[in-house]
Amino acid sequence: MNFYEHTLIARQDVSQSQIKQLQEKYTKIIENNDGNILKFESWGLMNLSYLIKKNRKGNYLHFKIKAKSKAIKELEKNEKLDKNLLRYLTVKMKKLDLETDYFKKNDEVIKNK
Repeated sequence: MNFYEHTLIARQDVSQSQIKQLQEKYTKIIENNDGNILKFESWGLMNLSYLIKKNRKGNYLHFKIKAKSKAIKELEKNEKLDKNLLRYLTVKMKKLDLETDYFKKNDEVIKNK
């Protein structure tokens, strides 16, 4: 099994319930193909560097996955067909950092210290 970091950008007009549905949908695809989601982060609505399909912003979802390449191929095949997604990216990693939350708000970091 390999480690992957997988990031999705959903359209800016997607509701929170639809984001939850996207998370559940892609989690099921990984789990049905003998993989595990080690960590999920919703980074929220952020500005895009350039327009993508007439969108200036996107909802970022980030998965840290332990799976075989077959599961990632199935995941990406389903994402190509999803009209709510603007982009996705999968990066194969040697090891995963499950501790750091890079997009946590500064207020939350200070409270946790």
